[in-house]
Amino acid sequence: MSKDLLLEIGTEEVPAHVMPGILAQLKENAAKAFADSRIACGEIRTIGTPRRTALLVKDLAEKQEDVESENRGPSAAIAFDADGNPTKAAQGFARGQGIDPKDLVEKDGYVYAMVHEKGKETAQLLQTILPELICGLNFPNNMRWRDLDFKFIRPLRWIVALYDTEVVPFEVAEVKSGKVSRGHRFLSQGDFTINSAAEYEKACEENFVIVDQEKRKAMIREQIEEVAKQNGGKAEITEDLLEEVLYLVEYPTALCGKFEEKYLELPPETVITPMRDHQRYFPVKDAAGKLLPLFITVRNGGSEHLETVQHGNERVLRARLADAQFFFDEDRKKSLEEHREKLKTVVFQQGLGTMYEKSERLVELAGFIADEIGADEKAHKHAQRAALLCKADLVTGMVTEFTELQGIMGREYAKLDGECENVAIAIDEHYMPRFAGDNQPQTAAGRIVSMADKIDTIVGTFSRGKIPTGSQDPFALRRQALGLVNMLIEAKWDVSLAKVVAKSMDLYGLKDEAVRTKMQSDVADFMRLRLKNVLEAVRYDVVDAVLENVDDIYAVDLRAAAVAKFVEGSDAAANIQAFVRASNLAKKAEAGEISESLFAADEEKNLYDVYKSTASSVASLVDGQDYAGAIDALKELAKPIDAFFDAVMVMDKDEKVKNNRLSLLKAIDTLVNRVADFSKIVL
Repeated sequence: MSKDLLLEIGTEEVPAHVMPGILAQLKENAAKAFADSRIACGEIRTIGTPRRTALLVKDLAEKQEDVESENRGPSAAIAFDADGNPTKAAQGFARGQGIDPKDLVEKDGYVYAMVHEKGKETAQLLQTILPELICGLNFPNNMRWRDLDFKFIRPLRWIVALYDTEVVPFEVAEVKSGKVSRGHRFLSQGDFTINSAAEYEKACEENFVIVDQEKRKAMIREQIEEVAKQNGGKAEITEDLLEEVLYLVEYPTALCGKFEEKYLELPPETVITPMRDHQRYFPVKDAAGKLLPLFITVRNGGSEHLETVQHGNERVLRARLADAQFFFDEDRKKSLEEHREKLKTVVFQQGLGTMYEKSERLVELAGFIADEIGADEKAHKHAQRAALLCKADLVTGMVTEFTELQGIMGREYAKLDGECENVAIAIDEHYMPRFAGDNQPQTAAGRIVSMADKIDTIVGTFSRGKIPTGSQDPFALRRQALGLVNMLIEAKWDVSLAKVVAKSMDLYGLKDEAVRTKMQSDVADFMRLRLKNVLEAVRYDVVDAVLENVDDIYAVDLRAAAVAKFVEGSDAAANIQAFVRASNLAKKAEAGEISESLFAADEEKNLYDVYKSTASSVASLVDGQDYAGAIDALKELAKPIDAFFDAVMVMDKDEKVKNNRLSLLKAIDTLVNRVADFSKIVL
């Protein structure tokens, strides 16, 4: 027999952004707890609202599974005396296993206890499991209340624990479990009784609580879309805002508000940002994608007095938009370039000068990168102009008030100043990606300034010894480096990371050779880890094989794709084994001249001839980034390598002969490693 289980943890309102993590954590912990306790169950669900986190388990067995175990004890020689009687060692072992010494079984020279543990009643075990699930939840921040020695994200107010229709009795933080829950704060009559776990969701809904977040989310989306349609527009629904609103309400009702059309003369982002990021409103656009003087909000309640709620929200938004208008008008009293002078008062990082000095470095570094990638004169000019202006909007009133608009306001102000369109776009793009899943820069100027900004920040921060460790990354260097890796791959740029880092160090005035060498190593290691993340879909050993040299990031991606395809081929094993044979002995060699006059066997002469012809074609193919073709060319070496090893003793007594053969193998290994280190491939 089995029964359904309900655990509802009632609290004060929990912050919206942590609710998904709490629900996932509770589900994972519950599944583990039941598995560890040998209690079979069906579907496990976690659902919730701002005030409640609920665990629903279908078909939870009424008893633990019985368990049979065979536990080994001391050797038979120690367990029994000469007369076959159990010694103290055997008696102690039997006592520890809960059986009589006479029930010990002798096998393989040892004694064994055959233990049968009968499963306990689930209802009894739940009295321990459920409070442990509550206390075992982890949160980014905790609260304590009264004088209780208990921490939780918000104060506990009630607990419902039902195994079918029976209450599972326990107590946490002086709150006793029961079957009484609480309805919506304003729409319900207050407390209500849940008679069984199976009727939980229905009982909640009758008391104006839509407890299933997926059902609530569908309701919110449907209502927003319908309200927007009724008002002649289409709502712009972003998933992050939708999820935040989802965990702000228990019973959603969408409504439409209006604002003055004069605010539509502002750049759209200056209206949308206070609307969406500050007030959690959904903007509405027309069929052409133009912003309408409307917004949609979701109230935590029913349809009563919607007009009053609408007016209240309109009044709040009107004040925010009036602020935006004021800051915009004040900012426009100066050009973007004139604002730049104030950057001299803004510190970039302690010990790294001001944002003004950073923008000066960016101009130089952007020009260097433009030269390295072979950018045309127009892109070169646009990149340097964008680099000069890209930080100027940080000191404008609009960005000071609405920090989310950095880059965006720079773009808009640049356009209004008459700057070139590409320059304006690059000012915005250089911050991309701003978050996981954000777009990459698309213009050449935007990519150049983005790379310059990220390298400048990484080199400067590393020079202060602030390399991210563990979860600590206050300057978001991992995100910036990951964005840089993805951008270089998407842009298909062949640019030397080491050269750009060296130029950045020059601009910082870092001249000590030991410091510069360590910086190159640290940056390469840092980018190598980001590349591992980007290449996570590729076989791990293939990734390891191509990550030794990460100077050209785009080339690493291409090499990984080529090697991944190669290792799946039927001839991969034989070729790789040959490459690895050469590599193993090449480690003992120092680079030296290869003398044909010292060749004694035809096989080594043949290998050298094949190497020379292969080296030429491989070099050409690698330069053209045809790594699949380079691998095909390298295959020509496999049979001659095997024949070489079959015919000659590399470690010859004659030092000159030995070193000549090692030099040949070293040359071959160096050539192969232009594509990958095949010794890392797992066959």
